[in-house]
Amino acid sequence: MAILNFARRAAPQPVDAGLEAFMQGYSIEVMPRTAEKVEDFRALLPEGTRVYIAHIDGTPIGDMVATARRLAADGFEVMPHFPARIIRDRATLADWIARYQGEAGVTSGLILAGGVAEPHGDFDSSMQLLETGLFDRAGFTRLHVAGHPEGNRDIDPSGGDAVVMEALCWKQAFADRTDARMALATQFAFDAKPIIAWADRLAEAGIALPIHVGVAGPAKLQTLIKFAIACGVGPSLKVLQKRAMDVSKLVLLYEPTEVLTDLARHKAAHPDSLIAQAHVFPLGGIGASAKWVTETAGSAGKPANT
Repeated sequence: MAILNFARRAAPQPVDAGLEAFMQGYSIEVMPRTAEKVEDFRALLPEGTRVYIAHIDGTPIGDMVATARRLAADGFEVMPHFPARIIRDRATLADWIARYQGEAGVTSGLILAGGVAEPHGDFDSSMQLLETGLFDRAGFTRLHVAGHPEGNRDIDPSGGDAVVMEALCWKQAFADRTDARMALATQFAFDAKPIIAWADRLAEAGIALPIHVGVAGPAKLQTLIKFAIACGVGPSLKVLQKRAMDVSKLVLLYEPTEVLTDLARHKAAHPDSLIAQAHVFPLGGIGASAKWVTETAGSAGKPANT
């Protein structure tokens, strides 16, 4: 009984004004199979929320386009993933772009390498996709690319970040010579410090792309640790490992309140920071994440149909 009482969520606390301001315009991510379980996105998300659609290897493009069409019809800004390593060739990329645009009116995309080790065809990196010029010719106006505040051993096996930084400089140059509105959507992290340090380092290197910081929505600790290890989350994983050592916290859902509050305070104190807004990975379910934003960040989470 004591454990059950300890696990019960405390009474709602007053909304932190800084956190509410930082969470305005937050984005979130879904997959076709999880979207099918949501009866009404407008009951969960604010009007016009940017919704990324994750393209997992093996997902039919028809399912992706159908999800995009549904979200667009509900008034959300749709941003499907374009993972280079699962796109076989230029013709496939052109077909995907045409279908998203023709059937769902999509003009935004997250361009990334993808989570598979070996390319399925001609493309290995997001830069190769951008170099095709197909997004520009199709009228895509917003192109986001991946950011890795804690490094990425898939790109830099040695553990450094030389290749990552070189790629970011290329993407900044691409943004400078095109009309695309670009931003960095980052991997999720659990500590604000490495994110802030990374943002400062990018600015010093002449990179000016806004950073949309990835955070994990409410989820069980075991779920988060599994995803964090699989996705290569770096030093901030220690936050979860420390939490796991406290038996009393194992029954509680992790919530991103602390990391987001720290980021909000930093942004308020440093308005010129590249850190621009939050992107939520709903690892514990989109309903739980949307509810958390509504309860914790006030008007930033007000659903469209309320």
